[in-house]
Amino acid sequence: MHRIFGTPVSSVYPLYVTKAERKGRTRAEVDEVLRWLTGFDDAELAGHLAAGTTFADFFAAARLNPAVDRITGVVCGVRVEDVEDSLMQKIRYLDKLVDELAKGRPMVKVLRG
Repeated sequence: MHRIFGTPVSSVYPLYVTKAERKGRTRAEVDEVLRWLTGFDDAELAGHLAAGTTFADFFAAARLNPAVDRITGVVCGVRVEDVEDSLMQKIRYLDKLVDELAKGRPMVKVLRG
């Protein structure tokens, strides 16, 4: 088991927000990406962040977006569509979406619209 699986999402979330804000994006946009990927509403997302939910439990409770298979590309030198471990792939999907957001892609493209 990779150590990220037991890491609270709330400990990584501020890093996602900081990365996006450094590039002129907002916390609200990061939240929109998280909601799109997981199917959580604002209250559910806030609840998971407040409770210190681990990545394993966070994605176990998620209702992944049906368009998740459109997320392709490389994160940290690894193609997200080739990641074999299901949980690690979901975490990489999130990383990829935040990367695209921070790179200035239009939200409609980030959310595979």
